[in-house]
Amino acid sequence: MTLASLVQGAVEGIVAEVVILDRGSRDGTALLADAAGCRFLEDPDLRDVVRSARGDWLLLIEPGARPLLGWVDHLGQHMVAGTMSARMRPSREYRLPFFQRFRRRVSALEHGVLIPKRQAIANAKSGHSLESLGRGLAMTRLKCEIVPASVLALR
Repeated sequence: MTLASLVQGAVEGIVAEVVILDRGSRDGTALLADAAGCRFLEDPDLRDVVRSARGDWLLLIEPGARPLLGWVDHLGQHMVAGTMSARMRPSREYRLPFFQRFRRRVSALEHGVLIPKRQAIANAKSGHSLESLGRGLAMTRLKCEIVPASVLALR
């Protein structure tokens, strides 16, 4: 689902490549990534991955999340004019039930993270997870929405 939603970004030139970082899944992700022309890396070193990524900006999305219509324009505008990291807004339509929103650990990538590559290189540490790049950053909120993986898992 996440991969399919990135196609529009690739067509518009916002997404230069998709890199899938795998930590031992057995669900056929490697075959899907290969068929879609993605780089699939098993248990990669975060620092090496960030350095080898193409483009001046990195979009980090948790597996299963789905950016909603309009995300390509908003990210593109921010990448041209912005200098700081950004994240999308949580979907107003697709949300977790009220009490479930408070009783869980929120992923740093839940609303996506758009980060300049130079900042990602400076923050990337060997042995750390991708999620560590999204923690503790000063970010602006973009005017586009994303449906977090936790919401889609309920359907």
